[in-house]
Amino acid sequence: MASMRDIKRRKSSIQSTQQITKAMKLVSTVKLQRSKQHAIDSRDYFSYMYRTVQSMLAKAGTINHPFVNPSGTGKKAVIMITGNRGLAGGYNSNVIKLITRGELRKEDLIVYTLGRKGREAMSRYGYELADDYSDMIDAPEYVDAMRLCAVLLNSFRSGEISEIYLAYTRFKNTVVHEPVLMKLLPVEAQENETAEETTKQEVSVPMNFEPREEEALEMIIPKYITSLIYGGMVESVASENGARMQAMDSATSNAAEMIDKLTLQYNRVRQGSITQELTEIIAGAEAIS
Repeated sequence: MASMRDIKRRKSSIQSTQQITKAMKLVSTVKLQRSKQHAIDSRDYFSYMYRTVQSMLAKAGTINHPFVNPSGTGKKAVIMITGNRGLAGGYNSNVIKLITRGELRKEDLIVYTLGRKGREAMSRYGYELADDYSDMIDAPEYVDAMRLCAVLLNSFRSGEISEIYLAYTRFKNTVVHEPVLMKLLPVEAQENETAEETTKQEVSVPMNFEPREEEALEMIIPKYITSLIYGGMVESVASENGARMQAMDSATSNAAEMIDKLTLQYNRVRQGSITQELTEIIAGAEAIS
């Protein structure tokens, strides 16, 4: 059985850890409120841009453009958004598993990482990594998404990459965060909820482009890609803060339970020690008499 000194030392260590986790929970709560509001404010633009482009392509029919019908045979690029820090439950690992255990083959991928945790993991797994953009995720700005979009589109036009995906964590609410893998390029009219929202009558309506289709897509698609990247960034930040707040709350509660158990154990050991000392004193007194 552990001594009173060992129990007291362990209890003191857990109490120190509990103070840290409690402080981290409070910090994450404050950050969550700010990032949550940011995600909610940008979600409408994020969603409507996606639906608008999908609806436009569904109505336009066949368009001969590299953004829609690519001719390149390059690798597939994945923009992976994780955090720069850990202690956020399964937030980082869920996005990593989305790629490492998904249908995309490692040999076909080049990974653009936004977040040091994701970059470290993909490096260990042996994936090909592009430049590091982890500094963008600390405080996401639209201009950062524009810069990354320009890099990706240049590689796409040159044929270095033939497809672009976005792996991020969708923020549903404070406790629910969903890892998502979204295909950005080539743009495809989806057959999911977006297509269901468009009636057959709407699809049959012809769409005219002014200027020509190619010029319109050259203007629209970069804005489309940028908005999706930026939306993924702000949603991921909100999800990270929510996951960290939950993780730190659970850690604080677990620490409190451990402290209660150690306190009970300490009292039992202390009572046993006192009982033993009394027994020895009584036995000594009886021996003298």
